[in-house]
Formats: sequence, C-alpha cells, structure tokens
Amino acid sequence: MYNNPANPLAGAAVGGMGSGTLAMTGAGDLFWFALAAFAMLALGLAIKRIVPVRAQKDVPTAF
Repeated sequence: MYNNPANPLAGAAVGGMGSGTLAMTGAGDLFWFALAAFAMLALGLAIKRIVPVRAQKDVPTAF
C-alpha cells in the first residue's frame, strides 16, 4: 500500500480509471456505493432530527 508513490503527471489518467483508484485499498465499487448510501442515510436522519416537527392539531380522542 505504501510502496505505490503518487505520480502527479498521471492525475488526469487516474480520474478516468474509476473510483477504485481513489484509494488503493482493494475495495471494489460496490463498497464505495454502500458507503455513500450509508452516508446519505446518516445525513438524512441527522437533518430529520434537527428540523423541528410541525405541531399536530388538537384532535379529540376517545380516551
């Protein structure tokens, strides 16, 4: 992993090779897609917790 020096001249070529070249960990594209989906879910749930809930109208109940 650490014996792969970065080549600044190959930056344009790396951009077209796919997301597996972003981090040379051996993880496939499915891993990165699942990680992105988890991050989006976590962001949505965090926003849902921050945004206040609208107050419900008083509905008479049978109890």
